[in-house]
Amino acid sequence: MNLILVTLLACIGFSSCYNAAEKRENILKIYNWADYIGEGVLEDFQQYYKEQTGKDIRIVYQTFDINEIMLTKIEKGHEDFDVVCPSEYIIERMLHKGLLLPIDTVFAHSPNYMNNVAPFIREQIDKLTADGDLPASRYAVCYMWGTAGILYNKKFVKEEELASWGCLWDKRFSGKILMKDAYRDSYGTALLYAHRQELKDGSKTVSELMNDYSPAAMDSVEKYLKLLKPNVAGWEADFGKEMMTKGKAWLNMTWSGDAQWAIEEAQAVGVDLAYTVPEEGSNVWYDGWVIPRYARNKEAASYFINFLCRPDIALRNMEENGYVSSIAAPEILEACTDSTLTGYVDASYFFGDTAKHVKLRNTQYPDRSVIARCAMIRDFGEHTAQVLEIWSRVKGDNLNSGIVVLILVVVGGLSLWQIHRRWTAYKRKRLQHRKRRRVIRR
Repeated sequence: MNLILVTLLACIGFSSCYNAAEKRENILKIYNWADYIGEGVLEDFQQYYKEQTGKDIRIVYQTFDINEIMLTKIEKGHEDFDVVCPSEYIIERMLHKGLLLPIDTVFAHSPNYMNNVAPFIREQIDKLTADGDLPASRYAVCYMWGTAGILYNKKFVKEEELASWGCLWDKRFSGKILMKDAYRDSYGTALLYAHRQELKDGSKTVSELMNDYSPAAMDSVEKYLKLLKPNVAGWEADFGKEMMTKGKAWLNMTWSGDAQWAIEEAQAVGVDLAYTVPEEGSNVWYDGWVIPRYARNKEAASYFINFLCRPDIALRNMEENGYVSSIAAPEILEACTDSTLTGYVDASYFFGDTAKHVKLRNTQYPDRSVIARCAMIRDFGEHTAQVLEIWSRVKGDNLNSGIVVLILVVVGGLSLWQIHRRWTAYKRKRLQHRKRRRVIRR
C-alpha cells in the first residue's frame, strides 16, 4: 500500500509539469530569474502565440537564483528547457561549449521585434561570439542590462565623497557599507581601484583590468578585498536595498536595478537615496534570452523571445523589476522621460541622436560619459576556480578587529562564568559535606 501511495504521489508530481501524453510542441518550458517578468505577460503570450500560429501553448515556468545552477541543469542534466535567461558570462560559456541553438527571426504574421534591441547592446553581446561561429546576437537576445555602482544615503554622504571607489576603503564609512555578495563585481572593483593611476594616465583600460586573471592581478584583488573587509557591515544577495531604504546603512555597492527599486521605495518613507558610478569606471552587465541545445520547442521559444521585444511588453517587464530593457524604441524613451528631474543625460548611444539631452534617471540610462568608462566582465573560464578560492578566503579570513574583540569578550565572559559556576558548585558541596559531618557527630 505504501509503494502504491508513493507511486501515485510521484505521478501527480510529474503531471504538474506536463502530461506525458500531451504533445511537447504544445508546451513551452521557461527558466527565468524570480520576479523578472511583468504580471500577465505569460498569459498574453499564449494569446499572441495562438494568433500567430493557430496553436495552443501551455507554459511550464520555473525560476532560479544562481546562474551556475541553471547551467548545470542544462549541461549535465540535459534538461529540456526551451528558453532560459542567463547573464552574459554564462551566455559566453554556453556558446563556447556549443550549448545554444540559433533563434528564429522569421515569424508567420509578426514583425521581428528583436530589431528593436539597441545597436549598442547588440554590439556588446556580439563580443561574446565564439571563434568561427555565428555572431552571438544570433543565439542571445539581451533582455535587461545595467551597471554596478554605489547606492548612498544623501543624509549622511555627499556625492563628491564617492568620486572614487576608494570610498569603500575609507575608515569614515566603517560599518556603514553593504557589499553585493558577487565575486565578479568585487574582483573588478578591486582591480579598478588598485590601478586607478594607470586608468587616469591612460596606460590601462577598464576592460583590460576587469578581465585580467594574471597571478599579479589575483594577488592584488585578494590584498585589496581583505583590506576592505573591516569596513563591510555585510555581504548581501538581496537585503541591501531594503536596509538602505530603512536608513540602516550609508553605502551599498550594488546593481543599478536594485538601486532604482530602493530609491523609489525610500521616497515613500522619507529616506533620500541616490546612485553613482565612481570615476574609475565599473562593469556593465547583460541578461539575455537563449534557446538551450536540448530544447524541444524551438519554435515557441523564438516566438516568446520576439514577443518580449515588443515595446509595450518591454515596458511592462521594466515596471515589474526596476531594471532596464534592451529595447530602444521611441515608446520606451517617451515612457522613461521624467520632466521632474533637474539633470539631463546624453543617452544617444542607446536611443540615437534624439536622446542627446534628455531627462532620464541615471540608474536606468547612464550618461554617455559614464558608459565610456565602463566595460563588460567576461567569463573567467579556466580561472573561475582560482577566483572563487580568493573569494572564499576573503569572506572567511581576515576577521576585522571589532569582530575579533567581540569574540574575545564573549569567550572570556563565558570562561569567567564557567569558573564562577564551578567555584560556586564546589563551595556548595563543601558546605553540604560539613553539614553531613555535623549530623553524624550528633
